[in-house]
Amino acid sequence: MTDDHRIEIEGLRKRFGATQALDGMTFTVRPGRVTGFVGPNGAGKSTTMRVVLGLDRPDAGTALVGGRPYRTLDRPLCHLGSLLDAGALQPGRTARNHLLWLAHTQGLPVGRVDQVLDRVGLAGAARRRTGGFSLGMRQRLGIAAALLGDPPALLLDEPFNGLDPEGIRWIRSLLTSLAAQGRTVLVSSHLMGELQDVADHLVVVGRGRVVADTGVGELLARVSRGRVTLRTSEPVAAGAALVRAGAVVRVAGADTLGVQGLTGEDIVTALTAVGVPFAELAAHRVSLEEAYLELTRDDVQYRATDDEEAAR
Repeated sequence: MTDDHRIEIEGLRKRFGATQALDGMTFTVRPGRVTGFVGPNGAGKSTTMRVVLGLDRPDAGTALVGGRPYRTLDRPLCHLGSLLDAGALQPGRTARNHLLWLAHTQGLPVGRVDQVLDRVGLAGAARRRTGGFSLGMRQRLGIAAALLGDPPALLLDEPFNGLDPEGIRWIRSLLTSLAAQGRTVLVSSHLMGELQDVADHLVVVGRGRVVADTGVGELLARVSRGRVTLRTSEPVAAGAALVRAGAVVRVAGADTLGVQGLTGEDIVTALTAVGVPFAELAAHRVSLEEAYLELTRDDVQYRATDDEEAAR
C-alpha cells in the first residue's frame, strides 16, 4: 500500500438546477489513516462520493483514485471498495449469491466470497435471502462487498448505521486495522462520537466546499484553546467578576461556568480579589461533536426552529 492509492479531489463543482452542490471541493485522502468526512445535510458529501465513483459527472474539477478516474480503472473493486447504500440489494438473492455476482464481474475467485462473509460475521447467514436482513446485517453485507476485491482504498458512507454496540465496536476495529495496513480509508458519518474514537484526520465540509482539513487532535486542541470550566457555589458573583476582568462567560450548569479569554491563573486572581470561592478549575475538553458544530454553524442549510423562535 503506497501513496499511489490516494483519493484526490480537486476543484469539484456541481450544480443541480438552482442548487450549487459542490463549489470548488478540494482535499486529499491519504493512506495509512482513517479520514472522517463530515458536514451538515446538503453540504456536498454524498455528491462528492458519487463523483469519485463516477456516478455523477462534475461540471468542473477532478476526482482521482490512485491518479486515475474511477471509471477508467480495470477491475475497479480491486482499487476502491465502497459502501453508499446498504439497502441496494436484490431481496430475493442470498448474501452469498450477491457477492458471487460481484466477484464474477471482477474476475475474483469464489473463495474470496466466503472469506469476506466470514470477516464481517455473516458466514452463518450466507444462504439467507437479503430481503429478510436487518439494517445492521445489510450494512455488514455492504462492507463485505467493499472488501471483496481486497482494495487498497475504501470509501464508506455512514457505515455505523443500524449496527448494535457489538457491531460498532467491530467496525471501529476493522477501520483501524485497514488503515494500519496502509490502506486509504474515507468514512462519512453523522455520528461524531464514533468518528472521534476511530478517525485520525477530519475533512469538514459546508455548502459544497471544505471548511477544515486537519488532524482530529489538532482540531480539538484548536477549538478548546483558552476555554476553562469553573465550578463555584457563587456562579453569579463569579461570572460578574470574570466579565469585569475581560472574560467571556457562559453558564454550563447550576454551579458551572465556561470561561474563555482568561488563563487559569488570571481566573484565580480575579476571583480571589473579590473573595468568590471556587471548587474546581480545569481546561475544557472539547468533544468532536462540539468542534464540528462550532465549525459548521454558519453552513447549516436545513435548521429546525422551536415554537418560540418561530413565533418571534
